[in-house]
Amino acid sequence: MQPQKSKLVFLEPAKDDILSTAAFHLEKVGPISARRITDTIIDTIDRLADFPLIGPKHPDPVLAAKGYRKLVAAEQYVCIYKVFADTVYIYRIVNGATDYPKLLK
Repeated sequence: MQPQKSKLVFLEPAKDDILSTAAFHLEKVGPISARRITDTIIDTIDRLADFPLIGPKHPDPVLAAKGYRKLVAAEQYVCIYKVFADTVYIYRIVNGATDYPKLLK
């Protein structure tokens, strides 16, 4: 018997982040890059359905105390998420080089 998969819920800011990332890559590099980066991000995040705790607790102590986890999704992009019971909530997908923790505090 296979373990039950977790449900993935992309919150609106995370959906917007994916669209913004795709648009950035489309403008700066081209359609192949845009497709590749978004496919990689989505494929990586899809792994959370089977392994919801694969990403460690967020290294920022304030975010960690709030239950946030961090998963490197592609190159410099990170997925910030929380797990509640059998559901994984995707909060943001951001460039890890930015000051993104302020978006979640």
